[in-house]
Amino acid sequence: MSREMRLNKALARAGICSRRRADGLVFSGRVKVNDEVVREPGIRVDPEKDSIIVDGRPVKIETEQERELVHVMLNKPVQVVTTTSDPGGRAKVTDLLPDRLRRMRLFPVGRLDYFSRGLLILTNDGDLAHSLTHPSRKIPKVYRVKMRGDLSKKKLQIMRRGMVLSEGEKLAPVEVKILQQTRDSVLAEMTLVQGINRQIRRMCRDLDMVVLSLVRIRQGPLALGELKPGEWRYLEPGEVSQLRKWSSRTNHPQPLLNQGGG
Repeated sequence: MSREMRLNKALARAGICSRRRADGLVFSGRVKVNDEVVREPGIRVDPEKDSIIVDGRPVKIETEQERELVHVMLNKPVQVVTTTSDPGGRAKVTDLLPDRLRRMRLFPVGRLDYFSRGLLILTNDGDLAHSLTHPSRKIPKVYRVKMRGDLSKKKLQIMRRGMVLSEGEKLAPVEVKILQQTRDSVLAEMTLVQGINRQIRRMCRDLDMVVLSLVRIRQGPLALGELKPGEWRYLEPGEVSQLRKWSSRTNHPQPLLNQGGG
C-alpha cells in the first residue's frame, strides 16, 4: 500500500517543523526531492521510495509504529527565541530541553515573542501542531498583560469590538478582563483567537499604551499552573487527548484544567 503524502506533511511527520513552517522551507528552495529542488509543498512523496533532503541533510520519516510522539509544555522565559535555530546565536526554547528531547527534534507550536513568556507547547507531532495552529480552529489563548497607560472604557470597547491595526490587519474581538488598575498601569487578562504576530503589543501601541509584561497563561484546555520560567514538563495523556479534541473542532469544549497561572 502506498504511503504517499503531501511534502509539507512528510516534513512535519519527520519532526522538522510544523506543516505551516514546512511550506516556508519549500517555497525558499531549501528542500530537494530525489535531488531536485521543489517549491510546491503540496506535491506528493512516498517516504519509502523518495529521497528528501532539507538544507543538505537527508530526512528520515518514520512509520507510525517507529515514531515516539512527545508533547511538552514549557514556561518560556523572556529573551529566548521561539525557534529551533537562530542565526544570531540567541538562546532558543529548545536549549531548555534535555539532550534526549533535542535529539527527537521537538519544535514549538506557534510562537511567543522575545520579550514575552509563558505557556508554549513543543512536540514532534506535526499533525497535531498543524491542527492547533490552523486559523479555522480559533483555539483561545489567554494572556496576563501589564500595561502602562490609561485603559479607558473607549479603548476597552475598541478591543472588544475588534480593531484594525495600523498596518491594516483586521482583528477579531478580544475578550478583556481588568484585574487591577492604578493611576499609572493596568493588569488585565486578554483572550485571543487569532495567530496575528505580536498582536497584543501592536494593539496597545495603536491605543497609546505600552506593554510592561506579557505572560501566556492558557492555551485551549491547558493552563500554565505552577510551572516556573525555564521549566518544562511532559503533557499527560489526558491533556494530549483534550488537545486533539480541541484541534479537531471549531466549537470548543470546556477546559480540562481550571487552575490559573503566570
